[in-house]
Amino acid sequence: MLIQIILVIGVIAVGIFFTRPTGSDSHLALRRLFLGFFVFVAILSIIFPTWLTWFANLIGVGRGADLLLYALVLAFLVFVSTTYRRNVQINRRITQLARQITLAKAAIDDVEAGEDNQKKSDG
Repeated sequence: MLIQIILVIGVIAVGIFFTRPTGSDSHLALRRLFLGFFVFVAILSIIFPTWLTWFANLIGVGRGADLLLYALVLAFLVFVSTTYRRNVQINRRITQLARQITLAKAAIDDVEAGEDNQKKSDG
């Protein structure tokens, strides 16, 4: 019974932590909905462990623990996929910014070189 209370509190704490806005969340509402559903199902599974086994048997999986493992593997693959895509986008943006900075610096250097040449010809 004590472990159930600890686990429920932990799931709620993690749910609250992950639904806090970070300032750049474009899909925050969708993430909150999925996380709220996850927290709800996790709490039900902790309080009523036989429920997960019943549901697993209903969809053709032998044990609730196996169903949980399959769901976690699927969630991990989704996480890896979205993280990879996000990293590719970030790397492309960094490359674009580096190019813009290089071109801006080259333009500034050209202007400064032209001013130096003008001073030399005037002097």
